[in-house]
Amino acid sequence: MTITGKQLIAGNWTDGRAGNFYGVNPATGEDLQPAFTAADEFQVAEAVHAASACAGEFANLAPAKRAEFLNTCADEIMALGDELLERVSAETGYPRARAEGERGRTCGQLRLFADWIVKGEYLDARIDTALPERQPLPRPDLRSFNQALGPVAVFGASNFPLAFSVAGGDTAAAFAAGCPVIVKGHNSHPGTSELVAQAVANAVKKCGLPGGVFSLILGSGTRVGAELVKSPGIKAVGFTGSLQGGMALFKLANERPEPIPVFAEMGSINPVVLLPEALKARAEAIAEGFVGSLTLGTGQFCVNPGLVIAVEDEGLDRFIAATSAALAKVPAGVMLNKNTLAGYQSGVARLRDQAGVEQVATGEPARGDGGFTCQAGLLTVTAKEFLSNHTLQEEVFGPMSLVVKCRDRSELLQAVSALQGQLTGTLQCTESELVNYGDLVDVLRQKVGRVVCNNFPTGVEVCHSMMHGGPFPAATDARFTSVGTMSIARFVRPICFQNYPEALLPDALKNSNPLNICRLVNGEKTCDAV
Repeated sequence: MTITGKQLIAGNWTDGRAGNFYGVNPATGEDLQPAFTAADEFQVAEAVHAASACAGEFANLAPAKRAEFLNTCADEIMALGDELLERVSAETGYPRARAEGERGRTCGQLRLFADWIVKGEYLDARIDTALPERQPLPRPDLRSFNQALGPVAVFGASNFPLAFSVAGGDTAAAFAAGCPVIVKGHNSHPGTSELVAQAVANAVKKCGLPGGVFSLILGSGTRVGAELVKSPGIKAVGFTGSLQGGMALFKLANERPEPIPVFAEMGSINPVVLLPEALKARAEAIAEGFVGSLTLGTGQFCVNPGLVIAVEDEGLDRFIAATSAALAKVPAGVMLNKNTLAGYQSGVARLRDQAGVEQVATGEPARGDGGFTCQAGLLTVTAKEFLSNHTLQEEVFGPMSLVVKCRDRSELLQAVSALQGQLTGTLQCTESELVNYGDLVDVLRQKVGRVVCNNFPTGVEVCHSMMHGGPFPAATDARFTSVGTMSIARFVRPICFQNYPEALLPDALKNSNPLNICRLVNGEKTCDAV
């Protein structure tokens, strides 16, 4: 396919009317061809209007038909072949293997949702049949299920050009729920975004769906993104990015005449708690795994382990020594764009300037060849300083981590208790320590969306049980995940029908059970007809 630099609005490729910009190769700093056009507010409104016009039709489509569409999207993305992989690498600096892996994850989650929605579990269909003879009052016939919210605005993430972008997890979940999607593509990878949008547009046509089911718009996030969120036709927002960006969208959404939910995953420092027995037995092995997790993808993961908490002892000294030795051999890594590099550099400088912070390890120096490269590192601070300085909890997006040295178990618990909401919390421990440190584990569970035991947080499996979210400020709503089949819950809402004509009910609630799904009927789970 040919990259055109155009917008996709309701099935039509058209030039934006708000100026031009270029993608940039972060490994070299050079502009990439072609120039991309930016949408204006009228084009945003056109995309939203088209999505609203077809929202009912798409929501009422049988799950099997939406599953066919999801699978076709995956097929079309795979059909892009090497062109997509090469563009991903050019716009992100990621090696081909990373691009291939992310493509596999993107297509895999589309297919996972396709399999999931035909089972009907996400509909949560419930039927309580009428009890006309019940005393003192009869019960009416009541039936409920989850219906689609309506058009969803999805913001592509800088660090996942495929899996959290145009056809990534938010889009897949919204499509699965029956919601049209308008994607605000990330300006760091516009060519990748267009190629994937071409694939989705082909799937829309092949499945005979209205063009308004999917649109891609490009341009300034503060302008185009704001216009999109403020548009009355948008009913929910999916976002992965910074705390600043997520909260700006959250504020806009709540200032609307009709407030809407913003499901924002806004990053985390993902504390790793090292317990004494585990350190004593395998400090060097823990350090090896930690460095691999810290530097994976140049540390540009929302689950990057940016904080380590442990009691000062010989085991922690061994861990720091082994980590320092391993980091010294880590080459400078390519960051996604100029702003990401600047944010990393300023974040590291901010941490270094805090009282009591000491830099104990660095990776190989950043290159001076025009690319956006950075140096990994490790800092230390006492728990006393950590507990008195909230700045030390601010995320630094990249391969830098801070080790908090605690005097004893009590101070370790205090440090964990002081944490803000996180996506993950990792425990390196023995099984007996899980029992003996039950109070610490209980506190950690209140702070995170996922507890990792004797592993590392990088690597978010796309499956039915994954929770990728957490208490604020990791996410705007701790009840929801942005990864896995549970993420569909963000884009549906329950609706109840009382004494509704049986023949006119949605298929999920009809007596004959034409979808052949399992439902809760008079309090009992059954797949039978009523």
